This record gives sequence, structure tokens and C-alpha cells, in this order.
Amino acid sequence: MSVPQAPKRSDSLTSWFFTYTKLRFFSRMRRFLHLKAAKKQYKPPEKVEKPVDTDIRAEASMREESDWGVTLQRSVKRLHFGSWEEKEVAVEDIKRLAKEDLKRRKTMAELGVIPPLVAMVGSEVVARQRLAVQTLIELANGSFTNKALMVEAGILSKLPENKAVLGEPDMQEFAQLLLSISAALADSQFSVSSSRIIPFIIHFLDSSSSSIQTKDSCLTTLYNLSSVLDNATTLATSGVVNILLRLSSLKEASEKALAILGNLAVTLTGEKALESDQMVPDRLIEVMTWDDRPKCQELSAYILMILAHRSSLQRQKMAKAGIVPVLLEVALLGTPLAQKRALKILQWFKNERQMKMGPHSGPQVGRISIGSPVNPREVDQGKKLMMKIVKQSLYKNMETITRRANGEGDSSKLKSLVISSSSKSLPY
Repeated sequence: MSVPQAPKRSDSLTSWFFTYTKLRFFSRMRRFLHLKAAKKQYKPPEKVEKPVDTDIRAEASMREESDWGVTLQRSVKRLHFGSWEEKEVAVEDIKRLAKEDLKRRKTMAELGVIPPLVAMVGSEVVARQRLAVQTLIELANGSFTNKALMVEAGILSKLPENKAVLGEPDMQEFAQLLLSISAALADSQFSVSSSRIIPFIIHFLDSSSSSIQTKDSCLTTLYNLSSVLDNATTLATSGVVNILLRLSSLKEASEKALAILGNLAVTLTGEKALESDQMVPDRLIEVMTWDDRPKCQELSAYILMILAHRSSLQRQKMAKAGIVPVLLEVALLGTPLAQKRALKILQWFKNERQMKMGPHSGPQVGRISIGSPVNPREVDQGKKLMMKIVKQSLYKNMETITRRANGEGDSSKLKSLVISSSSKSLPY
């Protein structure tokens, strides 16, 4: 006679966990239905006569509310306990209902739909994975709590490792989902170094098949993450600096790419990464010549100002790359902020030149301390320097033109005219 064996511990734990999950689901659903029933039974203290059409609309609204409640109840149950085919039908219903109202999206999260949807993102079936991503995008819309729940459920660990199989529609949807939750990531204690999100975004940015819309979503996500100092240090060592510098030459993506580089440049790691890149400073100087992109000029000048602040070597590289004429143009024609930054860099070049000249090379002026903040006295001195340079340039150019037109002659009157009128045309 055989003795019956005791059930294995793992089987009992699995059975207990399934029972617990089921009880928890039905408890949530019962509370949800009780709340809806209480709302239906509520009657106003005073009966107010309403137009017929108002009553009709109210009845239609209640009927619609009841219909979506029944549909949601059925869909949530299938999502938790149904087969894969039933789960897919349930997710389609949840996605459709989530598009309609923020209150419904919050109710769905309370009923626990987010964890199984996050698990579905890790599915090897591409169609199933894409359906889950689309639904999570709808649930994240307008709800910070839902975004935080997705992060808590481990959405970043479910990102596919094989990114090469993703087509442009898939990349765009994943980029949109990451953008939706990036604000929640920035406000949490999340560390980008322990997830797949950075390699994922870098792949999209570096891919020739990704659209400008996908790149734009990835850049916004990176900007949100780089606003946290710890994340900025990690990003600077990920190889993203070179990609951002390349994207800065695209006018559609330049502003966001430069803004991220500005966040990275304030860290020591990011500053070193920029200094060691072969595209610096030429690419940034090129952007400063974009008269039709004033914000890009300001951001480029900001990054160059950080690099030139304490590094004589970087200032030498900038001078060889022809930065001085560009700075003069921005100081004259740029926005007020771009002008201040250009004048600050020019002042550093002036100070460095005076130091090289030595005490016996000519008249010396007191050296202005080098620092990133701009004070009014330094701005005034920079303006005076600019006026002097512009006057000399105007005089020489007009004298040359006069000589060519009328031959050599006395140009003292022309000189006095330039000196008396040139300052009035300066945009200060």
C-alpha cells in the first residue's frame, strides 16, 4: 500500500500566491462596484425641474458609465486570469477606455492593470509587446501616479535587449513611452546606470532609420534625466556626448541637443568629455553663426564659456578655429543673453593677451577676475572694447573704399565722421 506524499513546498506557495492574487482582485472589484452603486442610489435633497433634453443626456451618461464599468470589470478579470488570447482582447478594451478620460485611467491603475501590462512589454511576441506599450502610453497620459507605478513595476527592465529588430513605428512608440515616464524618473531616486534606458535611447538617436520625431522624443527624455546631477555624470560617460554634438548640426534637433550638453558641461566628467571630442570647438562655433536660431546661439555660447573659463588650452583651440570674429558678430547682433556671453569670452581673450604682452609692452589695465557670472562693470568694459574695435574697423573699411573711388587723399573728415556717428549705430 503506497503512502501519499506531502505536496511540495513550491507547489503550495504557488497555490497560495494565486489564491491571494485572486482574492485581492475581487476585493478591489467589489469596492469599485460598491462605489458605483452608491453613486447611483444618491438623490438630491431637493427636486429641481429639469428640461427633458437634460434628463435624456443624464440618462445616456449614466448608461454609458454603467457600460464602461461592466466592460472594465470584464477586461480586468481577463487581463489577470485569462488566456493570452483573452488578455489581448482585454488590453484592446483597456486601451480604448483609457483614451477617453483621466478619471478612468486612474481607476484602471487602482484595479491593478499596470503590473500585468508591464510584464507583457517583456513578451517575445512583437504584436503583443507593441499593444502593451500603446496601452501604457494611454495610461500614463496626465497621471504622474500611473507613471510612477510603471517605474515601480519595472518597466525599464522589460525593454527589449535586441533593439535591432524594432522598426520605426516600434521605436517611436517606445520613445514616446520613455518620454512619458522620464519626468517620474527624474523626480525619483532612480539611477540611470542600473537600467537599459541609456543604451536604448542612444540606439534610437544613432539609428539612421529613426525619424526626427523619434529623435526629438529621445532628446526630451535625455534632457529630463540630465537635469539631475548624478544622472548627468553617468550620461557623460555613456558616449552620448559625441552623438549630441552630431545632432547639434541639425537645426530641427540642435536646441535640445545643446541644452543637454549644457547640463552635462557643468559636471567635471561632462566637461572633460566635451574637451576631448574632436568636434569641439568647431561645431559649437558653427552653431554660433546661425542668425536664425538665437536660442541655439545662446546655448552654444554658454557651453563655450564653460570650456573657456579655466582652460587656456581650450581658448587657444577656439582662437585657432576662428572664434573671435564670430564672437564679435554675436556681441553686436545677438540677443542680450548671447551678447553678454560673447563679451565675457572676449574679455578673457583680452586679459590673456595683456598677460602675454608683459608689463613693458604697453599700457596695462587692471585685470578683471575670471568667472562665469557677468557683472555690469565687466559688461561696460566689454562694450567699450567693442566700440573701439568697431570704430577702427569702420574707419579702415571706409578709408579703403574712398581711396579706391577717388584716389589717395586726405581722409581726416571721413575719420571724424566715423568716430562721431559709429557709436550711435551700435545695438547697446
